[in-house]
Amino acid sequence: EMSDELLTEISYVNISKYRTKVMKSLEGSIDTSQIAKNSGIRTNHILKVLSELKSHELVECINPEVRKGRLYRLTDKGGEVVNDI
Repeated sequence: EMSDELLTEISYVNISKYRTKVMKSLEGSIDTSQIAKNSGIRTNHILKVLSELKSHELVECINPEVRKGRLYRLTDKGGEVVNDI
């Protein structure tokens, strides 16, 4: 059975079409332009959505020290959420 925390996060992602699309477009480690291409969402929206998803520990940046070409991937929790949306 799913934990309350996981159900809460699934709901959090599901109420936003953008969050859902960004989460589903994250396969492997990809940059924002690739996320934009995969999801059909403009880059300025993606940065906002990524920051929301990071605050919920669903997505992480694996090279935060760089200014350009940051790579994002799902966390373990994010992976569980994606499997259920």
